[in-house]
Amino acid sequence: MNQATSNPNFHFVPFRSLLRREVLRFSRVLAQTLLIPLVNSTLYLLIFGVSLGSSITISEGISYLAFLIPGLMMMAILNNSFQNSSSSISTSRFHGDLEDLRVVPLSTHQIVLALGCGGLIRGALVGLITLSVGEIFHFFYLQRVLPISHPSCLLLFVFMGGLSFSLLGIIAAFKAKSIDHLSAIGGFILLPLMYLGGVFFSLQSLHPFWRLVSQFNPLLYFMNGMRFSFIGTSDIPLPTSILVGVLTLVLLYFLALITVRRASFSRW
Repeated sequence: MNQATSNPNFHFVPFRSLLRREVLRFSRVLAQTLLIPLVNSTLYLLIFGVSLGSSITISEGISYLAFLIPGLMMMAILNNSFQNSSSSISTSRFHGDLEDLRVVPLSTHQIVLALGCGGLIRGALVGLITLSVGEIFHFFYLQRVLPISHPSCLLLFVFMGGLSFSLLGIIAAFKAKSIDHLSAIGGFILLPLMYLGGVFFSLQSLHPFWRLVSQFNPLLYFMNGMRFSFIGTSDIPLPTSILVGVLTLVLLYFLALITVRRASFSRW
């Protein structure tokens, strides 16, 4: 056994390097990473939270703005986590850099975790920006900050949601036949699931049929778990949201492992 192989940090160094590469990749385009989500969050809050929010009633003592902010935060986390890992892989495939992962001393688990954690970090960062904008709107229009009732619950759903959709981005990027194919997956599958996941409406306001259909959308449970973290109430019981979140994360992790093991690392 050579010295490099016997070193317990031998496999950690390339893992850390891959994760660092993922973070540096989106750090170099901060305008795209931070400014666009900032503008989007401001527009959502201005149009839905302020302009329409006064005419929407959620429940006694809860403003629509307080209802909306956690949903927008989770939507930003999920979307940016997915976009980070999928765009990283698709760009590397296009330039031929992805083949380098075949020769580095990394296991499939470490590749999946490094790519997944890179997306999670970006998602959490954008989620923090969305929350900051939401707090400014909440304080400006309601004269008080939006409190976080359950911080540990907030961190749990940020982790589960961000990592789950970063793993989903890995799966989609390896399964896609081209960049256009990947864009279609995001536009025709991911985006409708997000908008129908309870970001802008309460489950109780839906027709019973659509209420039943919505319960098969895993994003509904991430959204409601995040909402419970802030306002202490949600359409879905917290244990159910946690259970679905854990199952979704585990399922996507193993699907990502299988996908990476069987995937072609060649250029498009």
